Amino acid sequence: MTPVLTVIGSGTLVPSGERSSACHLLETRDHGLLLDAGPGAVHGMARHGKPWWKVTHVVFTHYHADHFGDFPHLLFALRWAPPSPRSRPLHVIGPPGLTDRVAALRRAFGDFIVDPGFEVAFHEVGGGSWEGADADAPRLRFLPVPHTESSVAVRVTTRGRSLGYTGDTGPDPALGPFFRGVDLLVSECAQADPPLSPSHLSPASVAAMARSARPGTLVLTHLYPPLDGASAARLVRDAGYDGVVVCAHDGQHFVLE
Repeated sequence: MTPVLTVIGSGTLVPSGERSSACHLLETRDHGLLLDAGPGAVHGMARHGKPWWKVTHVVFTHYHADHFGDFPHLLFALRWAPPSPRSRPLHVIGPPGLTDRVAALRRAFGDFIVDPGFEVAFHEVGGGSWEGADADAPRLRFLPVPHTESSVAVRVTTRGRSLGYTGDTGPDPALGPFFRGVDLLVSECAQADPPLSPSHLSPASVAAMARSARPGTLVLTHLYPPLDGASAARLVRDAGYDGVVVCAHDGQHFVLE
């Protein structure tokens, strides 16, 4: 199976009837990798016809609620709601702070957070890389980025294809080289220019990053109003990026080829 990315949530913390919070599902023949799991992620996968019970990896870029909030729901659903008992392990990978948050979730929700009836392996990473024991599993690289104290961007390689995901980040000259040549680059584009905060990207900073990275396709996500629409793609092009750029919507599919 050629890797396919489905946008489960292209929105933010702003409540929306059209966009759930941050979540993106990468599917290969044997693995399902979630990039963040914001509120609405699990129902969103079901709504868009995605086999949520087959998720094998969850990767968190940081722990803001709009990227992390549906994690207990995912574990609860995998414990009680799948079509058949689960036997495969679930790998949960996140930046520093994962262990403390898992302990807090266990106190809040119960032991199923760490013992849902199947193996859950928690992996706390900073920069560097992560690879599973399965030779066909996605290979991950991480880059610390300026958003929270422990935020990371992620580069995924699987079956000869590559995907970049910024998570939430402010402008950083390291982003372009880190993502250089990926088949698909999923980038937040949260703020209009001039940006109100240094901890998010805007069309101008996305364009600068993409000119360096030169991805096959640039996908804009995590869109705050008034960038909630195709105008974001136009603004990135107007800022000097001449590659393929798409404004994501929930349920949209991208084939990595």
